[in-house]
Amino acid sequence: MKVKIHSSWQKYLQSEFDKPYFEQLTSFVRQEYATQTVYPPGKLIFNAFDLCPFDNVKVVLIGQDPYHEPGQAHGLCFSVNNGVAFPPSLNNIFKEIHDDIGHPIPESGDLTRWATQGVLLLNATLTVRAHQAGSHQRKGWEQFTDAVISTISKEKDNVVFILWGSFAQSKSALIDQSKHYILRSAHPSPLSAYRGFFGNHHFSLTNSYLKEHNKKEIEW
Repeated sequence: MKVKIHSSWQKYLQSEFDKPYFEQLTSFVRQEYATQTVYPPGKLIFNAFDLCPFDNVKVVLIGQDPYHEPGQAHGLCFSVNNGVAFPPSLNNIFKEIHDDIGHPIPESGDLTRWATQGVLLLNATLTVRAHQAGSHQRKGWEQFTDAVISTISKEKDNVVFILWGSFAQSKSALIDQSKHYILRSAHPSPLSAYRGFFGNHHFSLTNSYLKEHNKKEIEW
């Protein structure tokens, strides 16, 4: 099976694309797009991979599900299209960046600028039915994105993995902690941000680690 994804990822993930579960997942997703309103737009399902080629990955930020309201999701976790109001979690992310490293709150919630600097903005599930959070969970996406995390851990060195909330933190079992840097905290959701997300300094800590390993820091 040939999947439209940046060629740098193809050789590492082709074995996943050839597995029965992925063929079943593809059939399910095609059927959903044909009969339902699904986000993100089909051409942006693998946007995180297309904007951040494998060789460029320095940071992996793990989300759970795409946004499920119109105009928001464009294939990058926590990110929204330019001109779209910031969802509460993204608003809190920008607040923490401001408090941590002094950057002003940006006008756009489009995080493409992070992706092109080497931040893989990876949702565990890459598609969702409109207005139905979690509607495409347990269909095969998680098996695929777990394989992505494991492959990055195995094939690369000194990557920063940012895990916010218990769901993302459960992925730490896939990461070789002897050669990568894992940052954990509460989720930026308003339900939990005051229980350890605010003040986590993950943005400055990421840059300190990258600098230590002679990698260019992220302009958050």
